[in-house]
Amino acid sequence: MNIKPLADRVLIQPAAAEEKTVGGIIIPDSAKEKPLKGIVVAVGTGSKDEEMILKAGDTVLYGKYAGTELELDGEKYLIMRQSDVLAII
Repeated sequence: MNIKPLADRVLIQPAAAEEKTVGGIIIPDSAKEKPLKGIVVAVGTGSKDEEMILKAGDTVLYGKYAGTELELDGEKYLIMRQSDVLAII
């Protein structure tokens, strides 16, 4: 992994969106619910005001609109502040 988050930011790999069909109708990717949980891939060092609590490998819940999406080597990731993470599962 070549990405190292800075300060209080974390890099999260979202869980795969669930495949649901309704009466044989396949729901397109654009209509699927975005997953609200994922696995922490990398963390920053924290800031002087906020200690880094999360660590790589943690499974977390985050807000629906939290973070910035990015794609690296065909994989989708989110980068967000530690304060945008709601809970560790």
